[in-house]
Amino acid sequence: MKKIFYNGKIYQNRGKFAQAMLVDNGIIKEIGTNDEILTLNDNFELIDLQNKTVIPGFNDSHLHLEGLGYRLSNLILNELKSIDEIIIKSKEYIDNNKIRDILLGNGWNQDYFIDEKRLLNRHDLDRISTDIPIVFTRVCGHILVANSKALEILGIDEDTSDIEGGKILREEGGFPNGVFCENAMKIFNKLLNTTTVKQRKKYINIAMAHALENGVTSVQTNDVKVDNYMDVLDAYKELEEEGKLNIRVTHQCAFEDVSSISKFIDDLNDYEYDTNFNKIGPIKIFADGSLGARTAYLSEYYVDNFGNRGVNIYTDKELDELTKFIDEKGKQMLIHAIGDGAIRQVLNSYGKIINNKNDRRHGIVHLQITDEEILNKMKELDCLALVQPIFLNYDIHIVEDRVGEKLANSSYAFNTLIKNGVHLSLGTDAPVEDLNPFNNLYCAVNRKDLNGYPDESWNESEKMDIYDAIDAYTLESAYVSFEEGIKGRLEKNYYADFVVLDEDIFEINSEKIKDIKALMTVVNGEIAYRK
Repeated sequence: MKKIFYNGKIYQNRGKFAQAMLVDNGIIKEIGTNDEILTLNDNFELIDLQNKTVIPGFNDSHLHLEGLGYRLSNLILNELKSIDEIIIKSKEYIDNNKIRDILLGNGWNQDYFIDEKRLLNRHDLDRISTDIPIVFTRVCGHILVANSKALEILGIDEDTSDIEGGKILREEGGFPNGVFCENAMKIFNKLLNTTTVKQRKKYINIAMAHALENGVTSVQTNDVKVDNYMDVLDAYKELEEEGKLNIRVTHQCAFEDVSSISKFIDDLNDYEYDTNFNKIGPIKIFADGSLGARTAYLSEYYVDNFGNRGVNIYTDKELDELTKFIDEKGKQMLIHAIGDGAIRQVLNSYGKIINNKNDRRHGIVHLQITDEEILNKMKELDCLALVQPIFLNYDIHIVEDRVGEKLANSSYAFNTLIKNGVHLSLGTDAPVEDLNPFNNLYCAVNRKDLNGYPDESWNESEKMDIYDAIDAYTLESAYVSFEEGIKGRLEKNYYADFVVLDEDIFEINSEKIKDIKALMTVVNGEIAYRK
């Protein structure tokens, strides 16, 4: 049935608002004043927006949707402030949930510990249990820690070799201490990769409900990986066929080498994943690790860890081979790069395949540690920037210690990138952070952590204004997936995907943005969530 949403403050463009819109078959057919749209009423369903502010549905340009559902289904460690607290809460979780096979958790961060600011190790987890395997992933997703039982089950001991692009931390004598970094985490795939299509659908459903509650109507999700892609794609396809895929999904597909990418492309020839709700997007590769784990690849040593520059996953030659192959296959690519060393390497590689215009819309995910040369190169190559302002909530407290004051001051340069005309889109990297867009916007426009630190904005010149931030979260995210002509604006002939807010995000004190809630989330013209 056709619907008229009326009596709202409907954001269309900077300084431009409408009051009402006529929606038919998931598309905005007309938009304008109350009088203009209500005169078109022909026994349509009328929905009063009650003078509330309406913006396009948020489009998270990079997250892990299934991983978010998985996180919400397991032990969440994000808020725990000490090793002892983790041990106590874990034991309680085992007892309350009658865990008998394996305990999985995620979100711990040693920088928040008030007892000892160090990585967890197997001996800490052994205090929780030596009878069941335990695997806890750090908040960044680039480090995990396992107890002795998990190592025993997998046959990991002092003779276990390091994996290229990864690191196994060891005790005196060479026995692993339970901490595994980057590619070394793959050793645990056998233990963790027990997810059936049915289980994956459960996780996706949990995450989608959370997304809709937060006004997120589209996601660009990196669930597809080299070792699981058909199962993941089948889960999404089944949900769509069942009519249960109620947010729009673009898949960012993570691979590591030419052979696996080639096989993936060939395997997809017999499948159709290109609908308005479920489409294959770019190939994604990783150039380095994370800043919090000190595995992001820097041009110089870490200031607080001399001798360490992080993890450089590819040589220049290997990366050039990958980017050339993906580009020649006609595919868009996104590369995870956080440290300035990795970013510079990626831009140098992109420079060899991007001529005049970046038609394939290749981009960099995260783009955290930058200098003036990098920012200028982003503009020159028209390279997309997929950034996560919510990272400032944590990184404000560590970045100067990690990379020094000078480099920190030119990093997370969101406003500079926008003013330079770079296509900058916003995401959360959930479950590294929660997908709550209001926390993300708060950090973008205030340059503070969620507790209001520091009193003065950190690197104030890089604050985004609210219009730029919302556009980056909607229209620019649509640009990443080549959908800017149909998604990300509330205009005639665009998708009727939008969120009704409980406060006017354009007028409210910016310090209160993080407290805003979604009253109603509409996807394809249908009310998918109502508070």
